[in-house]
Amino acid sequence: MSSTANAAGMSRQSIFVRDFTASIVVFLVAMPLCMGIAIASGVPAEKGLITGIIGGIIVGALAGSPLQVSGPAAGLAVIVFELVRQYGIAALGPMLLLAGGFQFIAGAAKLGGWFRAISPAVVHGMLAGIGILIFIGQFHVLFGDLPRPSGVENLLAIPVSLFRLFTEAHSTVSAFAAGLITIVSMLAWERFRPSTLRLIPGALVGVTLATLAAYFLQLELTRVDVPESIFASLAWPVLADVTGLLSPQFIATALAVAFIASAETLISAAAVDRMHDGVRTDYNKELRAQGIGNFLCGAVGALPMTGVIVRSSANIQAGAMTRASAILHGVWILAFVMGLPWLLREIPMAALAGVLVVTGWRLVSVDHVKHLYHHYGVMPALIWASTLFMVVTTDLLTGVLTGLVLSLLELMPHLRDLKLDVTVEQKDAHIELQFRGRATFLSLPRLTKILDELPNGGHIRLNLAALTVLDHTCAEVLADWIQRSRKAGTRVELVGTNEMHASNPHRRLAEAASL
Repeated sequence: MSSTANAAGMSRQSIFVRDFTASIVVFLVAMPLCMGIAIASGVPAEKGLITGIIGGIIVGALAGSPLQVSGPAAGLAVIVFELVRQYGIAALGPMLLLAGGFQFIAGAAKLGGWFRAISPAVVHGMLAGIGILIFIGQFHVLFGDLPRPSGVENLLAIPVSLFRLFTEAHSTVSAFAAGLITIVSMLAWERFRPSTLRLIPGALVGVTLATLAAYFLQLELTRVDVPESIFASLAWPVLADVTGLLSPQFIATALAVAFIASAETLISAAAVDRMHDGVRTDYNKELRAQGIGNFLCGAVGALPMTGVIVRSSANIQAGAMTRASAILHGVWILAFVMGLPWLLREIPMAALAGVLVVTGWRLVSVDHVKHLYHHYGVMPALIWASTLFMVVTTDLLTGVLTGLVLSLLELMPHLRDLKLDVTVEQKDAHIELQFRGRATFLSLPRLTKILDELPNGGHIRLNLAALTVLDHTCAEVLADWIQRSRKAGTRVELVGTNEMHASNPHRRLAEAASL
């Protein structure tokens, strides 16, 4: 676990060594994911690699979350696939120019805190829906086939793909064998790997074994197609491309990408902050950096990027101390695609599909909806389920809007007065926060600003006696802050609740304070 104190006590050489080794681990995690997410998005693999390079070198240097790693994200694969199907691959660049501009403007306007106010039920419902779409779409690639245009079509076509395994040519069996080798070896490695090799990612092991099997057994299957030069795949948007696509629907798609990418990035950054004790995230700076990154991706026709939790957690677990590890992982991707493109062309497409099938499955977190239901009742669980259902059956934007509308319905009984007052009183090392009114997601930007400005150490008391409403979004933010503060050595005391008749959100805070 990284910490400011640890970094202060280490030499520059020691810090660089840790960042250097962490960057190699992140590079090994990122390579198969960059290519696989590109394939799932309906674009050539090199588009994902270019995004990984920009996310590492450029965004890594500018990021407001120093230990977060940026790159192509599974969460946007579905919306990109639909965009490319509807407008063609040439539309990807102009769309990202707009989306990146929207993100930068939002960061400059200091709107980063508002993205943290999005209900966890909406975010995790969205991710679960995306996970299902990736799973059922890449399921067909495991059999050497192509994904269908919609989630419902992919779902209905699963029996057809299974039937092809027994009736089609040898290539179908070969593709399925490569995908199965990837999935089985990936899961087995993550379950049984020796502790000394824990930093070697399962996705890398799975893809490597599948590639070796396909090479030595000379299997007849489709392989990844990358150009000899990564620079040959750069696609510069021309003015005609941009002006010809500026319809209200296209602009709405760019807004949706900017919104979803920003939400996923900042929620990932909040999760990264809980994993280490070092520098906290500057959310507006992170949003500006992501805007610059996506604008550059649009300028070269690459995939959209977000901050990604899988690569970020690997970065922290590998011992990263500064942003140098994220920057170096982008350098390694660039060096690999420039020096060894022939090696990438040996990777079976079905192997990357196997990685994404596992990735998609893991995005569907049933534990999270159980957590929501246990602590907050039916409504947040309903928001999660409704968001998931609409993402799978309609589209990503409709699903997210459905979840947001349902979140607003939670406020209906309290519309007359949604005001939250937080008074901070300090005596020596003792600080007391007096809460009065209604704590809803609408008050989160101000609340998180107050919490982030509190010092570590000493004794902090949260007095909730005058709090009449506490919704699940505020409760989750407060619970995370309590746990993080206690790890940093702060004594956090919770007063003003009686668990015998307190609401579920109050019990959630009591559990966090007692851990």
